[in-house]
Amino acid sequence: MKIAIAGLGRMGVQIARKLAEGRHAVVVHNRSREPIDKVMAYGTKPAYAKQDVLQLFSGEQLVLWFMLPADVVDDQLNEWLAIVPTGSILIDGGNSDFRLTMKRAEQATDHGCVLVDVGTSGGVWGYQNGFSMMVGGDKSAYQTIEPALKTLSKPSGAYQYFGPNGAGHYVKMVHNAIEYGMMESLAEGYRMLREGPYQNIDLAAAGGVWQHGSVINSWLNELTRQVLTENSSLTGIDGIVSESGETRWTLETARELGIPLPAIQTSFDVRLASQKGQTNFSTKLLSAMRNKFGGHEVNPKD
Repeated sequence: MKIAIAGLGRMGVQIARKLAEGRHAVVVHNRSREPIDKVMAYGTKPAYAKQDVLQLFSGEQLVLWFMLPADVVDDQLNEWLAIVPTGSILIDGGNSDFRLTMKRAEQATDHGCVLVDVGTSGGVWGYQNGFSMMVGGDKSAYQTIEPALKTLSKPSGAYQYFGPNGAGHYVKMVHNAIEYGMMESLAEGYRMLREGPYQNIDLAAAGGVWQHGSVINSWLNELTRQVLTENSSLTGIDGIVSESGETRWTLETARELGIPLPAIQTSFDVRLASQKGQTNFSTKLLSAMRNKFGGHEVNPKD
C-alpha cells in the first residue's frame, strides 16, 4: 500500500524503513531534512514540506501515519487537517492521551477525514523484532491500513483492533503503566541482591539464571541482565528517571473509576522522587533499562 510517515524520530525511522523494505510505497516527511535524507536509502520518497506529501498522493487516498511527541500532536493535526483532502486517513502512532484522541477523532470527522489511533510498542527493537500495535478507530479504516500493520508486526510482533477511537491508545497507556511496575520490581530486586547480606553477588549471573525456566523470565529481565553485564556498578548514570505521560494518565483514569493501582502508583512516585534528587541503585537501573529498550537518554536533561 501507499503510506506517508511524518515524524522521523527513533521509531518513525524504523517504521518507514520496515514498510519500505516490505515493498510498500513510503513517503517520508519531517521538520528537518537530515532524517528524510537518511531514510531515502531504504527506498522511500522524500517530502520536505507538507504540500510535497499531498502532491505525491495526487488522485490517491492519503494515508498519513504520524509519530510525534504528545505535546505537538494538536498543532500538527491542525496543520494537516487544514490541507489534506476529504477522505484522508490519519494515523496517530504515538503515545497520546486516549481522552484527547477521542476529541481529535471528532475534529478529523468534522473535516471529512478519519483518525485511527495505533498505540505502538517495540522501542528501538521494533524494526528487528516486529512492533506490537494496539488499534482504535473506524473499523473500515483499520482494514485499509492492515497491510501496513502486518508488515510492521513481522517477524514476532502483533496487532489487534480494540474498538472505537481512543481504544488503541487506552490499551497502550495501560501497557506502559504495567511496564513501569515491572521495571520498578526488577530494579528493586537487583538492588536487594547488591546491597543485601551477601557480598559481591554477580547480578548479571543471577539475571542469567532467572532467564532460564524461572517465573520472572522476560525480555525486560534480559535487557536488565545485559545492562549489568556491560556496567555492573552503573557508573556514569545519575539515576534521574523521566516519565513520559502514559502512567500519569492511567492513574488519573483509575482515580476517576475508583480503581486502586498501588504497585503502579508506587513506581510512578519513585520516578517523581528521583527527579527531586532521591536516587539510588534502583533508579539508576531504571534509567539504564529505558535506554536499552527505548533508546532514551540515560541522564535526561532538564
